[in-house]
Amino acid sequence: MTLSQPRTKKRAISGWVVLNKPYDFTSTQAVGKVRWLLNAAKAGHAGTLDPLATGILPIALGEATKAVPQVQDGTKIYRFTIGWGRATATDDAEGEVIATSDVRPDRGALEAVLPRFTGTIMQRPPAFSAIKVDGERAYDLARAGETVELAERPVDIDAIELISHGSDESVLEVTCGKGTYVRALARDIAEALGTVGHVTSLHRAAVGPFTDADAVTLEQLEAAEAGEARDGLLKPVSAGLADIEEIRLDAGQANAVSHGNPVLLTGAGAPVSLDECWVSFKGKVLATGHVEFGQFKPGRVFNL
Repeated sequence: MTLSQPRTKKRAISGWVVLNKPYDFTSTQAVGKVRWLLNAAKAGHAGTLDPLATGILPIALGEATKAVPQVQDGTKIYRFTIGWGRATATDDAEGEVIATSDVRPDRGALEAVLPRFTGTIMQRPPAFSAIKVDGERAYDLARAGETVELAERPVDIDAIELISHGSDESVLEVTCGKGTYVRALARDIAEALGTVGHVTSLHRAAVGPFTDADAVTLEQLEAAEAGEARDGLLKPVSAGLADIEEIRLDAGQANAVSHGNPVLLTGAGAPVSLDECWVSFKGKVLATGHVEFGQFKPGRVFNL
């Protein structure tokens, strides 16, 4: 009888891998690959990227998964290309062509229409999206041949800029809030210009506090020697909380918070009210939560 090799015990490692997700790779596949490379016991991601998109996919390991909501809610920057003259079922290069147009917008017309797509706008998500309809994912219904009509919803567009323009395609960069579909944005810009279009390439350049400058590739992770070298590519758990206020506690306060208890904040600069913040002791994240009447109330407690 042949004995099977014992499984390697997964590590309780915590931190962020800011991955530059490769093209034609799902977010779930990317998380699985990173988790395997680092032999991590727990992993998740802060915001799905389409398989045909590249760019920032923040992957949380261990206790960093508790900070996923803060990163997901952060501002995002996308650079994308609109291919003019063809609409597709998926609003990207993956879908079948469903409409064509000979109209090609000139640079002036495109620049003139962009202000309509800034601020809080109403957007109809693509039929091929992960939004649930009666408990089913919209993309599953669409792939099954059903007609999917999703309701418009408000999204926040902070800025949109034309990077380059040609007769067949244009490159733009958008800074936006959670829930924005760039594929829908490209579709609607084309419609506003009296033509049709779809996203031919999409790169996410930032999510919350993480940008392209922080990113590592799967090749870099694979090339690094397992152990300290590979672990050195991780960012600390606190990196995911850089966009919200930090409050430093003393030993007594830290002990109370570590047990899930609220604490009164003292000192000249102690805040009286904060919707969202995190507390630390000697540089380590203790908890996220909020401040009410001068008291910090923990929401998620970290075990670091």
